[in-house]
Amino acid sequence: QVQLVESGGGLVQAGGSLRLSCTASGRTFRPYAMGWFRQAPGKEREFVTTIAWSRDLTVYADSVKGRFTISRDNARNTVYLQMSSLKPEDTAVYYCATKSLPGSLLSNYDRWGQGTQVTVSS
Repeated sequence: QVQLVESGGGLVQAGGSLRLSCTASGRTFRPYAMGWFRQAPGKEREFVTTIAWSRDLTVYADSVKGRFTISRDNARNTVYLQMSSLKPEDTAVYYCATKSLPGSLLSNYDRWGQGTQVTVSS
């Protein structure tokens, strides 16, 4: 059973940076993609970014383009989210997720981490 563990959240001032990590445990881990989502208080969970596991393809939400960068280390079963120029509206619980089956990179993520809090102060 694959488990996802996020780390790296915290409190940062506006304009600052944070790097989140998500590591998957499990013997056989070959997702189709790994992504990051976030949920702010009182709001629905939203897509942030995703990366295909076996090809050079990434997708970003418009709200984070140019500020966030997703990357992966296949040997470590780990995906990273480098967040820069953070804004107070980026405050949320950030979740990583894996998508097992081919298809749209924006939907049908089937395993989720427990989430890590990111708070950006103004």
